[in-house]
Amino acid sequence: MSARTVIVGDVHGCLDELERLLAQLGLTRDDRLVMVGDLVAKGPESLGVVRLLREVGAQSVLGNHDASLLRLRRDPSADVNDALKKTARKLDEADWAWLEALPYTIALPDHRALVVHAGLVPGVSLARQKPEDMLTMRAIREDGTASKRLEEGTPWARLWVGPPHVYFGHDAVTGLQQHPFATGLDTGCVYGGRLTACVLPARELVSVKAKRVYAEPGKAIAARHASESQKPKKK
Repeated sequence: MSARTVIVGDVHGCLDELERLLAQLGLTRDDRLVMVGDLVAKGPESLGVVRLLREVGAQSVLGNHDASLLRLRRDPSADVNDALKKTARKLDEADWAWLEALPYTIALPDHRALVVHAGLVPGVSLARQKPEDMLTMRAIREDGTASKRLEEGTPWARLWVGPPHVYFGHDAVTGLQQHPFATGLDTGCVYGGRLTACVLPARELVSVKAKRVYAEPGKAIAARHASESQKPKKK
């Protein structure tokens, strides 16, 4: 089997699901594993996720919840939830160094692709994209600016014309997204949904079902899971 690039959606501390997904994929050391961020928070095993990804040589972009954890590194009195504080107390220096090195984007030139956590503003060069937008945006307002709220505009991925093809996470409300030049891989694992990977170059979707609900989903996420209208394909 030739080497693959495997891009995985938001894990949020769901170690069991990540292990099952990697086993289902038959991941080898020749494969390139890239995460879309939000490795930690909400789920039960944030530390275990970080350690596993380090062990297998994975790459990841920075997610907004990862950024919140890093705030504790700089300021132990930072206003974050107790679960992140508990995780921070368990991280060793090597864990912190790995997290601190996470970039906002990862280029995949062989696939004319790019990985980012939340999104990119169409029409703005990569060098001019705002870090906060790349961590938290979901929509584009009528004036062309980014918004964290879907109801304030049009989902940015619908407007992205590429290249590159952008792989992203962050939007569990919308779930799996497949646009001509953008693929959203947050299928709400931590909310009882699925953990999804996209395998390049074939763009095959592979997923595993969450073992249980780890964090209470909002109404929109719960309704989407119930309808299963966007359930990813199984391998």
